[in-house]
Amino acid sequence: MAVETVPCTAYEDQKPGTSGLRKSVRHFQQPDYLQTFVQAIFNAVPELRGGLLVLGGDGRYFNREAIQVILRMAAANGVARILVGKGGILSTPAASNLIRKYQATGGIILSASHNPGGPDGDFGIKYNSSNGGPAPENLTNLFFEHASKLSEYYITAIQPVPLDKPGHYEIEGLRVEVIDPVDDYAELMATLFDFERIRALLAGDFSLRFDAMHAVTGPYAQRILEQTLGAARGTVMHFEPLADFGGHHPDPNQAHARELMELLYNPRKVDFGAASDGDGDRNMILGHYFFVTPSDSLAIIAANAHLIPGYRNGLKGVARSMPTSQAVDRVAEKLGIACHETPTGWKFFGNLLDDGQITLCGEESFGTGSDHIREKDGLWAVLFWLNLLAVRQESVEDIVRRHWADHGRHYYSRHDYEAIATPAANTLMTHLRQQFDELPGKVIHGKTVCQADDFTYHDPVDHSASHHQGIRILFEDGARLIFRLSGTGTQGATLRLYLEQYEADVKNHDQDVQAALAPLIQIAETLALIRTFTGRDAPTVIT
Repeated sequence: MAVETVPCTAYEDQKPGTSGLRKSVRHFQQPDYLQTFVQAIFNAVPELRGGLLVLGGDGRYFNREAIQVILRMAAANGVARILVGKGGILSTPAASNLIRKYQATGGIILSASHNPGGPDGDFGIKYNSSNGGPAPENLTNLFFEHASKLSEYYITAIQPVPLDKPGHYEIEGLRVEVIDPVDDYAELMATLFDFERIRALLAGDFSLRFDAMHAVTGPYAQRILEQTLGAARGTVMHFEPLADFGGHHPDPNQAHARELMELLYNPRKVDFGAASDGDGDRNMILGHYFFVTPSDSLAIIAANAHLIPGYRNGLKGVARSMPTSQAVDRVAEKLGIACHETPTGWKFFGNLLDDGQITLCGEESFGTGSDHIREKDGLWAVLFWLNLLAVRQESVEDIVRRHWADHGRHYYSRHDYEAIATPAANTLMTHLRQQFDELPGKVIHGKTVCQADDFTYHDPVDHSASHHQGIRILFEDGARLIFRLSGTGTQGATLRLYLEQYEADVKNHDQDVQAALAPLIQIAETLALIRTFTGRDAPTVIT
């Protein structure tokens, strides 16, 4: 094999965030930018030499070109075998399953998740370890260390691998297998859920719409929902993965899945609506005129897991990210199981899952999952809800309201201030930290603060510590304000404000969410001076 050694200049901005390295497409198209980071991965994971690598992405712009570069570099770095999704398509949960099922050394997933695509959009790359989960912090730090010092990378001049038809290719000692990206994932789902019962539900007068948002889950949802479970043709909307996601933002929330929202909030009844994001790991759940918050969805899944075949033996425990509402905590307490609070980022669930301490986990950012893989899984959550609806024979709204009656309602919302100047965002956070000592015991707009801190997570498995994971302002009545700077954007900073207020009395469960949270919104402005520091009169997105 003719291996070419290419001199390169290291980049200083290749430190992965919570979900890998994300930048604009144009940033990735800089000379050797992609190659530098990929070589850093190969240098940091020597086990890939002679190993099996899973490779694919969400189909966004630059996906195909990046795959060909990675194949050439993998051959030069001694990888023995690669599984790549047909067309370069592979959802994040499907990639996690493949890594685990075929005992791969790891996987490279090309995605910027819910960020926009196209030549003026975003691109991303992340590495998943042999457990199928996102690389832990010690490994991503090693990627950055190698990338920042890199002076050369290795590549071969092999011809492009045909990606549009399943097949086997032998290239300079590298075996490349182009596989159907759906087969193994669909097989896994059939072991977890009662497909016969879901078929019976869909064969009746039950109506369903799934919005794939021209992203990766289109082929998965069409195969499972329409072909396997018998949903009507056309149930899956925007099913074709497009490089620019049809010009839309592939984020499954009320703001970006507008067409789906209009179908569900319409007198012409649609019983159940759902959507997933760019790489297939997020989900949104809707009933007729009814939105299910991701935090409530996680709690309801935990409370009803015993009704689902794959979870009938009970839950070992549950976990949620710190900003996620405490709704699942109350379910765990009632079930007598542990509930863990972790930083944002799915990689923090990995140790708990691998150690057998939890079965279910979730984040407020529309991500839910279980121990079947090591990633959040959008279509899995949709199938869970369909199975639950088939068993309980109630509407989405009825199931949620019964849950509130049993456990109380957590009024919850996230306010995002996107693309604000990074210095302004950092100054705001510093301003909050400077108030920590004086806040406990202070009464603000009728609420008494009991604790103010910057969340530190101590991993119970490997005993590592993760600092500065979000500012918490906790109140005596159980209310919470969380301030956090997101690591998933590519321009400026995104300030996320999380607001939570618990209400036990069922008589007060019909308030407008923002109205119920109005006192907390006022307190947040008083403490953080959001308008002053950001220059924004309102959030960019409210979910």
